[in-house]
Amino acid sequence: MNHKAVIRWLNEISKSNPDANLEVVFYGQSLDMVVKNKSVVAGDVTKFAGNKNISFKVCEIAMKNHHIDKADLLQGVETVPDGIYEIITKQKEGWGYIKAIR
Repeated sequence: MNHKAVIRWLNEISKSNPDANLEVVFYGQSLDMVVKNKSVVAGDVTKFAGNKNISFKVCEIAMKNHHIDKADLLQGVETVPDGIYEIITKQKEGWGYIKAIR
């Protein structure tokens, strides 16, 4: 499952490079990873969200399309107006992009 793979990548990168800034952006149908009562990695997401160098961002358009409210998100998960635009903006700033396909 890709949810566990993302957690594994975050764990490996943050252990080998503690100063690395990591951001996971959710859009489309990927939201279950950060929704209460649906996430199979909720404890890991909450733990990593407490790390100042790791953030989880959810597309508000996708939330609207899937009828998900901000109150449905795990603690520490943030929203952005548009997930794709968030990725594009980060790439312009020099961030790398790894796509995890569901």
